[in-house]
Amino acid sequence: MTEHPTSSYERPQPGADPAEARGALLRTPKPNGTSALPAQARADGPPSGPGTTAPCGKGNKGKEPPVNGPEHSQPATTETDTHRPRPAPEAIPPQPGAEEEKAPGGQERRTGRGLPPGRPMPMRRDGDRLRFVGAATRRIARGIDLDEIVMGLCRATVPTFSDAILVYLRDPLPVGDERPTGPVVLRLRRTDRIPDERDTEGLLLPPFPEPEPEPSALSELSSLTTELCEVRPGGALNEVLRGVRPVFADAPAARAALPELLGEGGEAVVPGGQHAILAPLRGRRRVIGAALFLRRPERLAFEADDLLVAAQLATHSALGIDKAVLYGREAYIADELQRTMLPETLPRPTGVRLASRYLPAAETARVGGDWYDAIPLPGSRVALVVGDVMGHSMTSAAIMGQLRTTAQTLAGLDLPPQEVLHHLDEQAQRLGTDRMATCLYAVYDPVTHRITIANAGHPPPVLLHLGGRAEVLRVPPGAPIGVGGVDFEAVELDAPAGATLLLYTDGLVESRLRDVWTGIEQLRERLAATAQLTGPDHPPPLEALCDEVLDMLGPGDRDDDIALLAARFDGIAPSDVAYWTLDPEETAPGQARRLARRALARWDLEELTDSVELLVSEVVTNAVRYASRPVTLRLLRTDVLRCEVGDDVPQLPRLRQARATDEGGRGLYLVNRLARRWGATRLSTGKVVWFELNRA
Repeated sequence: MTEHPTSSYERPQPGADPAEARGALLRTPKPNGTSALPAQARADGPPSGPGTTAPCGKGNKGKEPPVNGPEHSQPATTETDTHRPRPAPEAIPPQPGAEEEKAPGGQERRTGRGLPPGRPMPMRRDGDRLRFVGAATRRIARGIDLDEIVMGLCRATVPTFSDAILVYLRDPLPVGDERPTGPVVLRLRRTDRIPDERDTEGLLLPPFPEPEPEPSALSELSSLTTELCEVRPGGALNEVLRGVRPVFADAPAARAALPELLGEGGEAVVPGGQHAILAPLRGRRRVIGAALFLRRPERLAFEADDLLVAAQLATHSALGIDKAVLYGREAYIADELQRTMLPETLPRPTGVRLASRYLPAAETARVGGDWYDAIPLPGSRVALVVGDVMGHSMTSAAIMGQLRTTAQTLAGLDLPPQEVLHHLDEQAQRLGTDRMATCLYAVYDPVTHRITIANAGHPPPVLLHLGGRAEVLRVPPGAPIGVGGVDFEAVELDAPAGATLLLYTDGLVESRLRDVWTGIEQLRERLAATAQLTGPDHPPPLEALCDEVLDMLGPGDRDDDIALLAARFDGIAPSDVAYWTLDPEETAPGQARRLARRALARWDLEELTDSVELLVSEVVTNAVRYASRPVTLRLLRTDVLRCEVGDDVPQLPRLRQARATDEGGRGLYLVNRLARRWGATRLSTGKVVWFELNRA
């Protein structure tokens, strides 16, 4: 579809055709041979006579019509009716002088047609239209998303302005400056009409008079019209949309465009004459849809000034839809940004099981800086991290991503928890003076069954013991990250097998309804109560435990986003660990082979003896060649067999392809070919080279 920018609606000039008028809802001069609309009555004087024009423009020194009347119209009728009309929220107020427009017997003077009881009065004055447009645009502007805006358009126009409406929008809707490729397709987004029998309050509505088939056609809008239509370049519908201005359905361009829009049989919903208006919906840069306003044949037909009303409704709706699409895209980008910064899946380290939850805050502030992480460390250890950047914005999410990346890098260096927080504090100060966050960093060792924790202004963790007792761990709170000039302190605590450590952000325990310490106590009680359900010898399942914790949140407790990380400590039994210290001598590789052979025999893993002896000999030989201090050798029996060799040399080994004439350089090549996995990690005291073999 070819699109052309259009100028804004301008004030009509005297003598101009009302159908071509552009601008606010103003009176046009009375054309020759026609009667003008009755002038709006002034609040402080008698109504002006026929043919007068309301003052407008810069020279307007008169008073505007009163606009403080009620915004909900009630049907004006000379007959007593026991039925209530359908409520018309944001409708036009009662029209002064409407009774004088009725002839005896309930006939409308202008057209001579009978006005059905329970029907909205036609808008006969410019003030009525102005008040209606004001109320309708306020209702449309209240919507924040696409569906609310479209619904606001429908509810504001039916039944006050029209008996039915069809709203078509482009599929997909263009966002911002992007220009969709491919053909322009319109999708029927919503239809609305006056119900034939009952209104929204369950009261009977008066039946529409004959003739058929127009009433039945309007009652079957959805079934008689097609859901999708393609706007053909150069077609009649394309020309109407390019024109931007609303047109009557009996105009030649509209008569040719309606079959293309509504499909075969869709023209049955369009009454004859000027009882339908086709209004293009134009956003900031392009046409995004169309609206079709319909009136039943027995109702007063649309007038020329009603085209201006339709133009105002279409403009406000299109701009609102444009903004709603942009807002939805921004919210989607922010939400995806935050979720991509969180770990997609948690690792499965040896001796610990993990579960996590993340809940965004309310829709108006769902972008936050909460994060969690689990980072495998050398020696089968794991670092557990949870943090919260202050604020709710894209900036908070971006800072969260930077701090999380920094924490992962520092964890790879195997620094103590307090040192990690110290470097995070320095990084936050480099990002800005007001970049503050809370963080808790813990390192769990499944071999020693100990956990080391350092805290930077974060809520304390809760440890759920196997017997059902829940305790809040006493960890020095410390200052938040970003304050600068403070020291962080780490504590080492027991982490017995079967216990569960719960790390969380303050959104779980703090809200407008309760302070943080009240929430922590409620969390401790909820954990203890949940553990009682599974008995003293069986800890509750991790996933179910996380769900139970989140169930403690009430309807008013979602002021902040929530990050939750639960760790179940299984540990590694001492019988599954073999540890030795070897002097850096030439006899060390042979001694390592003998020790490994004895451990495998004790564990009934003799089938791995040949592979383990070969790989252990190669790794220990490389360590002894450069080490100046004793070399450590450790074997761990879990679901796999893991071998770790540590030395005091920080340089990491590098896999390379040895040449045929080289005497060495094939040790890591053998490890890479025979081991299930292998790697090397730099430590503060040197490095660890490890490999794993399947036990089967």
